[in-house]
Amino acid sequence: MRPHRAPAATRTVVSAVAALTLLSGCGTAGGLKSAGDAPSAVEPKGLWPELPPASSAPYDYGEGETAKIPGIKVTGGDVRRLDPVTVAQAGLKAKTDRDSGLDELPDSTVRQIEACRTAPDACPVLPPYYRDLTGDGRDELVLGIRMPDQQLAVRVYMPDGGGLTRIMSTYDAVISVELAGRDLIMRAPSVIPGYEYRTAWSWDDRQRAMLPTRDEILRTPEHRKAPRPKRTPTGSATNPATGTSPPNPSADATTSPGTSTPTDSAAGTR
Repeated sequence: MRPHRAPAATRTVVSAVAALTLLSGCGTAGGLKSAGDAPSAVEPKGLWPELPPASSAPYDYGEGETAKIPGIKVTGGDVRRLDPVTVAQAGLKAKTDRDSGLDELPDSTVRQIEACRTAPDACPVLPPYYRDLTGDGRDELVLGIRMPDQQLAVRVYMPDGGGLTRIMSTYDAVISVELAGRDLIMRAPSVIPGYEYRTAWSWDDRQRAMLPTRDEILRTPEHRKAPRPKRTPTGSATNPATGTSPPNPSADATTSPGTSTPTDSAAGTR
């Protein structure tokens, strides 16, 4: 649906009236006022300019690594017709365009994937999701595979020339995995209490792969929102929601058998 546009003559009259209104309003109440001088831009300062730039990366994190999935045909470019277990099993035989070693799954997980038909309850392949992550108008297939130690392998597959190409493969101990627009966002715990890692993977048409375009360490949602408890003059904590102090444990109070006193806890979000 195209947006409605006013005729050119009408737009000219409206523009003229608006200009007169602005001119007549200058100097009167509610008119335009200066916000003061804008701060001067500060040019970035380069440090240690005598150091020669590195010519190659010391580590390979698997960015941009892709693989053709053997034996998989995508009819009409529709990945929704594919069986996710079949894709995961065929992916075990895929050869990556370069060997970073990050696409390998533990032997125990490989055995579980191979036995998904006979032992479905132990199958580590999670239900699939679909989203157009490349912007070509066709959905990609997003698969999650459970791994030991609460880790999760995340893989994205793109229909490509009648076949299937894996355009992303990574794993981590994740808090959550999210689809936001054309980004796949993974949240992982940090060793720093109250913080988490957040990585956004996005399609790069030059590399023809999903790349980690944003990698951040942020405060967790509960630590961003929860205020610190205030202290009363007597040193007891004050509930910020009610403004009251908790009961004094030494006061005369009884607790019914089988019940517990409430405690404050920060609930994690996904």
